[in-house]
Amino acid sequence: MQIGVFLPIANNGWLVSTTSPQYKPTFDLNRAVVEMAERYDFDFALSMIKLHGFGGKSEFWDYNLESFTLMAGLAAVTNRIRLFATCAVLTMPPAFAARMAVTIDSISHGRFGVNIISGWQRREYAQMGIWPGSEHYKRRYEYCAEYVSIMKELWATGRSNHKGDFFQMDDCRCLPLPMANIPIISAGQSEAGTRYAVEHADYNFRSSAGINEPTRVAESVGRLVAANQAAGKDCGALVLTMVIAGETDAAAMAKWEHYKAGTDHEAIAWRDAQFADDPTSDPLAGPNKRRTLGTQGLPTTGGVLIGSYASVARMLDELGAVPGVRGAMLTFDDFIVGMEQFGTRIQPLMRSRAG
Repeated sequence: MQIGVFLPIANNGWLVSTTSPQYKPTFDLNRAVVEMAERYDFDFALSMIKLHGFGGKSEFWDYNLESFTLMAGLAAVTNRIRLFATCAVLTMPPAFAARMAVTIDSISHGRFGVNIISGWQRREYAQMGIWPGSEHYKRRYEYCAEYVSIMKELWATGRSNHKGDFFQMDDCRCLPLPMANIPIISAGQSEAGTRYAVEHADYNFRSSAGINEPTRVAESVGRLVAANQAAGKDCGALVLTMVIAGETDAAAMAKWEHYKAGTDHEAIAWRDAQFADDPTSDPLAGPNKRRTLGTQGLPTTGGVLIGSYASVARMLDELGAVPGVRGAMLTFDDFIVGMEQFGTRIQPLMRSRAG
């Protein structure tokens, strides 16, 4: 099973709490994390893009670095690990994103990839006057399909004359060509998002579910597997999950209970109000997946694995055995401590990482 790290590009990581570790994002922090990831043979590191936080007492995600420039800096100080930046398609033309990707591909000597996001949080874009309106929800994956098609055409041939509903290229140029294939990741989990991922992406993120329920993601991953089979494709599932580890199950659970006591309900309410803009009824789409995945009201954005080093290793192996799972992208309550715990105490116990 591949292992990646979801870099702490935003403040306080992925715990929406006032009692969890509080920190601001810096290049030095992210460099330390990605250098540990290389040391412990992680397969990839990815940074998101977030343009407007959720506020609350924790000021959750109010502080953010920018994804492409961060990964360019990290590309220059790493040697082996694959690096993914996140492209918010509403913020830049596809030809410009393609050129940025080629530049980081050159810096990294062929270790770069792009995570494509369609844009779900209205406030991120409305603050800059570029939110296209609620109709975007209906056709966002058609928009992304054209966007990625242009990027791939430029990377393959150096030029594009794409004519579509959203973009019109006129002998658009992008040279030099990349040194290696630039893989695409998609985060869409709805029915439409899954179909888009299968047709246009190499990997698809699926959110883990609940607390200490690693196999509960099987239903979500099963949707991707079925779509792959129907289309004759091989888009791999990468599962997002948080790890909170300790010497014993009780010690790890005590940390979780402490974080829960500081849950920033104001920030969570603000986030959920933004989700409410999306009219979809799909149970795995953004507006509904918190309820579907059993994390509603908890200080997290997805599933959590909590326990001793042996317990976490066992649960990650169970996750890796779910049909269709290609890998996991990990977050931690404390990234420096968590990475060290994973590399020295958890990973050596994992059958799915042996050899």
